[in-house]
Amino acid sequence: MPALALAGLALSATLALLTWVASLLRRDVSLVDRVWALLIVGAGWTYWALLPAPSGRGLAMLLLASVWALRLSAFISWRNWGHGEDRRYQAIRARNQPGFAHKSLVLVFALQALLAWVVSAPLLAGLAAGRPLHWLDAPGLLLAAFGLVFETIADLQLARFKATATHRGQVMDTGLWRHSRHPNYFGECCVWWGLWLTALAGGWGAAWSVVAPLLMTVLLLKVSGVRLLERDIAERRPAYRDYIARTNAFLPGPVRPHAD
Repeated sequence: MPALALAGLALSATLALLTWVASLLRRDVSLVDRVWALLIVGAGWTYWALLPAPSGRGLAMLLLASVWALRLSAFISWRNWGHGEDRRYQAIRARNQPGFAHKSLVLVFALQALLAWVVSAPLLAGLAAGRPLHWLDAPGLLLAAFGLVFETIADLQLARFKATATHRGQVMDTGLWRHSRHPNYFGECCVWWGLWLTALAGGWGAAWSVVAPLLMTVLLLKVSGVRLLERDIAERRPAYRDYIARTNAFLPGPVRPHAD
């Protein structure tokens, strides 16, 4: 198991290194967002290739995770195409001058490779589990599939909203976004908690891989997700204050009355 885990880390690190080289050529470290999901499933396919007898459970998990990764990478690439470096990374670049081009290898790309490797833990646990697929796998796979569909719908709704000229400067508060300020992040968490539950169905020995959904949840709520995106958005878009007052940040829920 340790050797397999290190092989997955090596694959994620190699992909991150290649992306860093591309970022130097384009002066855009936000390219890492486009490959983040691929770093995770790349490690997963490494486990599958090296295991002598990967389980059917693990393969089902890996296929579902691959659909998640390809969709997310394609969506982020399409969304960011032609817009240059994301302003969040521009701020990181400004704080770490001079020499950010080389510092970014550690500050951005090595860190992302390490995090992606940790998130791939349920894939390793599921592939290594010897117990055949059974009915206890259904809840986890269904939760992961639900999360994938939920975040896809949320992303499509937001993209359609932003593509409408009359909505420029307005706050998206319809569809799934009416009940959660970040339904795409909620869906993403469902994917990884579902995959962990599926790995756990293969035996309690997979319980250690709970580190993956826990890490993903912390990242989305406290680090690169909700907290970072909403740090100054109310200042830039005053209408967002009312949206915050009446809409849950993460878990979908009923709309609260408008603030006075």
